[in-house]
Amino acid sequence: MAAGRDDVMKAAISLNFLSQIASRYFAFLVLLAAAIGLLRPSTFRIALPHIPLLLGVIMFGMGMTLQAEEFWEILARPKEVATGVAAQYTVMPLLAYGIAEAFQLPGEIAVGVVLLGACPGGTASNVITFIARGDVALSVAMTTASTLISPIMTPLITLLLAGAWAPVPVGELFVSALKIVLIPVLLGLAAHLYFQEAADRWIGALPLVSVATIAVVIGAIVGANADLIRSAASTIFAVVILHNLLGLLLGYGAGSALGMAEPKRRAMAVEVGMQNSGLAAALAMATFNPAAAIPGAVFSVWHNISGPILANWWTRGGDDRISEIR
Repeated sequence: MAAGRDDVMKAAISLNFLSQIASRYFAFLVLLAAAIGLLRPSTFRIALPHIPLLLGVIMFGMGMTLQAEEFWEILARPKEVATGVAAQYTVMPLLAYGIAEAFQLPGEIAVGVVLLGACPGGTASNVITFIARGDVALSVAMTTASTLISPIMTPLITLLLAGAWAPVPVGELFVSALKIVLIPVLLGLAAHLYFQEAADRWIGALPLVSVATIAVVIGAIVGANADLIRSAASTIFAVVILHNLLGLLLGYGAGSALGMAEPKRRAMAVEVGMQNSGLAAALAMATFNPAAAIPGAVFSVWHNISGPILANWWTRGGDDRISEIR
């Protein structure tokens, strides 16, 4: 029995180590998967029908990592969290609509951009906020709150803003969001609550699972749309980069306008500017068509480049810089 327990512990330690490597090279691995999908489109084809399930696995992992403190944080700081969530669900969707109109995007791409803007913040924002020496507790609380209400907010906003380009199946989008987001998160919470010892032992492996899963999803979506991406690469990348950078800027501006301290401004900027792009891609695949998933796939690659660059720029002054934000 003891030997078996030792083997389990060794396996957990090994997976934790691999998770650390995967987290460190997340952007590179996503870029690699996207490149493979573009050059060899059939590589990840087997994953295409299972993208909603794969994203559900990631959201299950998110649920397992949530602690009671995150929910207390929402209750303890209702105004700050509500402000961040409101910015999340207004700034990015309206930017998406305006950019889609300005670039005169094809209907399926425009829908994908709006759907991306209507999604909640992603868990990558919490990591970037930490690196940027922002208010991590606020970032996690905003991500949690925006994710939990996303089955209602995402379909509603998509209907209001994307209906001009394509019919929006609100009921189907709502059900997909429940299946991909809320139900897996709640199951993850329940698993951590009722199997806490086992969950704590293996929770360190979740980053490895998340990184591998999102890389496969991105590779599959890029592969399915390789020809379209090649023909309109400059426009798609310009749209995604502009959306992300303006979101970061306006999120920081919202925090400044409300008189927030510097760490909170950084959390606001990152939380607003970094979307759950994997969710956007999965919802697009489930309710629209593969082309609508392109903006989410490209955003997944880009924001894992822009986020670390911004975080490093903010913290480039070392200890002197830290003293400025306290």
